[in-house]
Amino acid sequence: MDAVEQVAAWLHRAKYVLVFTGAGISTGSGIPDFRGPQGVWQRRQPVYYSEFLRDEGKRVEHWDFKLEGWEGFRDARPNAAHHALVTLEEMGRLQMLVTQNIDGLHHAAGNHPDRIVELHGTNRLVECLSCGERTDPETAFEAFKSTRRCPRCHCGGLLKTATISFGQDLKRKDLMLAFAAAEEADVALAIGSTLSVHPAASVPLTAREHGARYVVINQGETEHDSVADVRLEGDAVEIVPAILTALRARL
Repeated sequence: MDAVEQVAAWLHRAKYVLVFTGAGISTGSGIPDFRGPQGVWQRRQPVYYSEFLRDEGKRVEHWDFKLEGWEGFRDARPNAAHHALVTLEEMGRLQMLVTQNIDGLHHAAGNHPDRIVELHGTNRLVECLSCGERTDPETAFEAFKSTRRCPRCHCGGLLKTATISFGQDLKRKDLMLAFAAAEEADVALAIGSTLSVHPAASVPLTAREHGARYVVINQGETEHDSVADVRLEGDAVEIVPAILTALRARL
């Protein structure tokens, strides 16, 4: 039995599948990788959350960076791997989808919002750091383009894209949901992540430690290769649909 068939067999028998995704599932939709050799962080330095709070210059830098990629995020569409995970949910296998990605493509593809945990937030909303209101980004980006100042909420608070910045705590509720799902899973799929950023990367590892079959799908090495039950090297846009095709053949 080859690796794809083996994963399909595990999914066929599974009652609780946890999926964990990183940037590699979205590069096929035109979303840039952040940490790879050609990634965004090779040419731009991230703005830390503490810097954003205290320095208008750093706030402008944050918004300038987000503006640079805004149209790409806004116009990106889910690819075959995203749609395959919707099918996995429709089959009743996928119980929780935990993602490091901020592109919103799992929502756009059609996975149920209650089954998606966006650990690092989303680029498709802006959030007031004072009142917590979340709104569509378009108005905020237009305001920034015209003034070159950090946009403000109607309450006067600072607006920031609803992403988790470097040095900013992840939301406790999201972490609790992710790790609770990991403890329940009987199969965990990690797709398109180097599994090097914590605490996010600890989510699928927790599933492995609680007895789940662990499948790692990625182009390039990951930090969990040595503990995976199956390691599939290649493009998620090709591999994930192939697994679903093999799973359908078993139904």
